[in-house]
Order: sequence, then C-alpha cells, then structure tokens
Amino acid sequence: MTRTLLAAALLALLPGLAPVQAATSRSDLTTESERSGFVRTGRYSEVIALCDAFAKAYPDAVRCIDFGTTPEGRPMKALIVSRTGALTPEAAHAKGLPVLLVQGGIHAGEIDGKDAGFWALRELLDGTRGKGALDKQVLVFVPVFNVDGHERFGAWNRPNQRGPEQMGWRVTAQNYNLNRDYAKTDTPEMRNMLRLVDAWDPIAYIDLHVTDGAKFQQDVAIQVEPVHAGDDALRAAGRAFRDAVIADVKREGGLPVPFYPSFVENDDPASGFADGVSPPRFSTGYFWLRNRFAMLVETHSWRDYPHRVKTTHDTVLSVVDQVAQHGKEWQQIADAADARSLAGQTVPLDYAPTDKVRTIDFLGYAYTRTASDISGGTMTHYDESKPEVWHLPLRDDVQPSHTAVAPRAGYIVPAAQAAWVGERLKVHGIRFDVIGQPMAKRDVQVFRATATKFAGNSNEGHQRLEVQGAWAPEQRDILAGALFVPIAQPEARLVMALFEPQAPDAFAAWGMFNTAFEQKEYMEAYVAEDVAREMLAKDPALRAQFDEKLKDPAFAKSPQARLEFFARRHPSWDERFNLYPVMRVDAAP
Repeated sequence: MTRTLLAAALLALLPGLAPVQAATSRSDLTTESERSGFVRTGRYSEVIALCDAFAKAYPDAVRCIDFGTTPEGRPMKALIVSRTGALTPEAAHAKGLPVLLVQGGIHAGEIDGKDAGFWALRELLDGTRGKGALDKQVLVFVPVFNVDGHERFGAWNRPNQRGPEQMGWRVTAQNYNLNRDYAKTDTPEMRNMLRLVDAWDPIAYIDLHVTDGAKFQQDVAIQVEPVHAGDDALRAAGRAFRDAVIADVKREGGLPVPFYPSFVENDDPASGFADGVSPPRFSTGYFWLRNRFAMLVETHSWRDYPHRVKTTHDTVLSVVDQVAQHGKEWQQIADAADARSLAGQTVPLDYAPTDKVRTIDFLGYAYTRTASDISGGTMTHYDESKPEVWHLPLRDDVQPSHTAVAPRAGYIVPAAQAAWVGERLKVHGIRFDVIGQPMAKRDVQVFRATATKFAGNSNEGHQRLEVQGAWAPEQRDILAGALFVPIAQPEARLVMALFEPQAPDAFAAWGMFNTAFEQKEYMEAYVAEDVAREMLAKDPALRAQFDEKLKDPAFAKSPQARLEFFARRHPSWDERFNLYPVMRVDAAP
C-alpha cells in the first residue's frame, strides 16, 4: 500500500484526524435550487443541514447558531461568517468590526434571498468573489426568518410570481406578517430577531424580498434608509451606499430602480410612482430610527426564478463589498449620530412625497386598458413580446409630514403599564430606569385626546387608533414602579416613534393603550337631567355657554351631546378619560 493510500485509509478509519475542511464536499454546500437549475427551492431541513455543513467546511470562518425557536418548535438558524476570527458579538465589538446582517424569507414565499445567499456565501468563503471582503467584517446570514411560514409549502402560495415550483407562505403560523412587526414586536420570531440585532448591532440590515405588481422589465428595486429620513450625515452615506449597489447591479446586467415600483393608482401604469419612507413596522422604516442602515431588496415577481436569484446574489455580493470598503467609516458616522442629543429638537414622525413631480423613463411593455366582462372593472393587459419605454411621473421629493418636539428629559410610563412596556423596550434595546419612590404632584406634560378614531377592522390582531390632541403641562402623581425612559440615548428616535401617540407605529397607534380612550363610568340620563338643571340654576356663566352651544344645530339635535356638556363639567366625570397614560418630563425624576 502506498503512503498516500495508507494515509487515506487511516483517515477513513479515524475521521476525527481528517482535516475538517475535507470532510464536506463542495457539492454538499449547494442548494436544491442550484442543483435543479433554479427550478425548485429546498425545504427548511436543507437550511439546517447547510448551516452545519458550512460550519464544518470552514471551521475557522463560519459558526452555525440557533437564535430562537418558532411557535411550531423549529430552530431559527443564522450563519456567522468572517475571516477575522471574530465569530461572537463580543469578539466583533472588541475588534471594532462592522457587522452586516442579511436576512431572507421574512415573507417565506419570496424566497430568492435564501438560495442567493447560500450561493454568494460559498463564493465569498472560497475567494472566487469578494476576495478579502470577509477579512474586514462579520456577516450574519439568516436564510429564512419566517421559518414556520416556509414550511407551509405549496405551488400556488405566490400566484403573482414565476417560480420556484413550490414555496412557503407569506405569514407565520400565528398568521402574523413579520414585516409589520418591527416596532410593535408581537411575535416570538421578531423578538428573537431583535435580540440578535441588539447583540450584534449590525451597521447594515439587508431585507430580501420579491414584489407583487404589474408586468415590466425593471427587475429589482433597491431602497435604503437613511436616505430621505434620519440623521443628516447618515443620509448622505446611505445615498452613496444605495447608488453604489445600484451601479454594481447594473454592471452585472440588472435593471434596478431606487424606489418601490407600485403604481399610485392600482393597475394603472400612467399614474406613475411615489417614493416615501416606510413606517417602523417595516425593516426600512425601523433601522434608521436606530441610526443604522436598512436596505430593502425587491426582485420583480414576473421575472423567472433563475433571473431573480442571480439578481439577489449580485446585490448581496455588492453589499458585502460596500461594507468591506466603508463599514468602519459608517460606524464612525453612526456613533456620532448616537451621541447627538435630540432633547428639545423638532423631530419628524413620518414622511410623505410632496407634489413635486419629475418624469422618468421606465422599462415596461406595451399594454391596453379595457373593460372586463369578468370583474366589471377596467383591467390592464401587458404584451411581454413588445418591450417599450414608459415616460411616467415620479414624486420622489420626500419631506417630513408630522413632527414632534422631543422632551428635554424623557417619558414616564405609569406603574400600571410598566410591565408590558418594559418587556418591549428590552427587546428593542432601549434603556429605561424603574422609579423606586412615589413622587407627588410632579411637573409633567400630558396628552389629552380631543378626538379619537378607532379602526373598524382588525390589523395584525390590533384595533388601531388615531388621536388628535396636544401635549400640555400639568401636575401628576407618579407611583413607584413607573418607568423613566430617557431621551438621551442612541435609540432616541425609536423612543419617540414608540411613545409619541400620533406617530404611525406608536404603541398608542397600534391600540395598546385603547382602554385609556374608552369611557367606563357614566351618568344615567334621568340623573344627568336633574344635575344639569341644578348646575344651570347655580351658574349663570354656564347657562350662557350652554345657550351658545345650542346655536350649533348638530349639538341642539343630540340629547347625548347636550347631557354630556354637563357631565363633563360635573365632579363625577372621569378626568382620566382620553388621557394618554404616558407622560413627558423636562427633568429626570
């Protein structure tokens, strides 16, 4: 037996002596998608197997971790990848390395990111693409975020999408849409993800999707925030980041656009597009509030699966290269943003495009719009054999829509609400203190709603609420056990997004304080009649006010409104009705 054969025989008999990199063949690191010519995608068991296989094939550069368990008991897997030796959050932070988090399958039917990510990861580790990039960063790759949804597998789960043959489902086993849950953190999956985020503190978070929508040639939308929103210095860096990735994808043959290509008027291409900033229920609306970058990648659903996976693959490789080049610089800009105080500053709560319009060239197809004998409406029909250039209006001058002045010290959450609010703040990594001693008649600001509008339907299991009103100074008692949430912390913008009641994804907007806006005590009509007569007899000024109100026909015709006029002025009226429970303070307690 030759020395080579003898060594091979010994290695076969004693596998523990074999070099670990040789224990896994490169064919074991390919996906079902690649092996099928991008016709199929694998089940979640493949993710589990590949996570372990990559860790075995590249033991010095990959760690496979579980970062949570789904409601149906499946492990949530992430691959930690770096050539720096820093495969824990502590090691990455100690070395000052930028961290990139790439996430696939938040909508598990839109599964391009999983297959593209494994493909790109293998190339990065082998050095055939992005040579040296993993020497300058840590890549955290979550192949599938919505794991339970991924395993609700079927051929028609994405009826507006070309391939793969079968795919997962949009929402979780509990029927939550994870890309509506970043701010409110209802789901175990999101709480697990944000704990992962809090541990690693990625400078950039890449969220890989597939669109729905019309038929056109443009094959991917690449959006980044901060670009329109957030800290000025981060916005400039975010714009450069977005533009560099778009340029890279174009060089690879892609046709990207920097906005989400959804028509202003559904199904009518002539209506054009409007850009904007997503609220923080979405990934790209959430991370800029933490002074970090988020990129939304949306390949176009009517492109076939091989094309979409390649486009996503090209985008991921470009992002990895950008983080390698600029990640440390971005960290410095983010650190400076973290240190800047918002106290007393006017801060945008949401954004909207202005009426300013420009015309763009957009690659589409010839189409007709005709009356339908099926639906009875006007339907658009596309002819993919006839590509053409559409000249469409785009509103992309995005400006703040609603603002609020940040408190000078922070917010007070009353003891009665402290438990559930505190748990959600921990998930977000928001710092707070528990007030240990009661404080009587403290100067605070309170928000009393002058009008409320409850949604008529359930949204993600919540009845949403819109309020009108304003903050005003009062003196209130604060009980021991209340929370003080300081504005002087890196997540200050996120703090305001959660606590300003008119912010689009505040706890109040999601209906989490709805009981504060429900009247619980009342006065019987016959009692109110007697009380009203007594009040009028004793107070001529009240009589004058009542007579003035009677000039309003709607008021005069409403027995309920007339009696409520007196009930609100009676000592029995609940002064906490329509009082938002959270307070603001200009001095720390």
